[in-house]
Amino acid sequence: MSSMQEGESASYAKIKSMTTLKDVLAVATSFEESARDFYTDLIPKVSKRFRWLVEELAQEEQGHYDLFTSLAARDDVEDAIQAEIERPVTDGKFADAVMTPDLGEQPDDQAVLQYAMGREHLAMTHYRSLADSTAPGPIKELFEYLANEEAKHKEELEKLYYETVHAGGV
Repeated sequence: MSSMQEGESASYAKIKSMTTLKDVLAVATSFEESARDFYTDLIPKVSKRFRWLVEELAQEEQGHYDLFTSLAARDDVEDAIQAEIERPVTDGKFADAVMTPDLGEQPDDQAVLQYAMGREHLAMTHYRSLADSTAPGPIKELFEYLANEEAKHKEELEKLYYETVHAGGV
């Protein structure tokens, strides 16, 4: 009897490790939407010297949100988004990141940069993992594009962070 339970548990674990691309896209859309709203809310609160950055981040997240919503609405990807894929190891953290922190009414430049770098890193890792596990086609290309975009954003933020910290800006 115990071997049957072990078999059932292995099957259950396999099922739990799977998800559909439709679910992945829904979470990614929420992730990008919450990031857009978070950065938009931060614009009037951050120091003037970083306002341009937060405005840019809000615009980039809006662009990603638009990509996901337009992709999900396309007829030619309907079958593909029903496909099951292995749930990325970053899935839980990524879903949790839909919730954004409250950085207060006058957030510290360094705290804003640290949060943004962490978020870009998580998104880059998650999208790269999804690209690696998705069959060739428009969805895989989207995840590859987004992983590369997030990597560029992270690199720009790290450079700005370095300049800020080492220029005595914070």
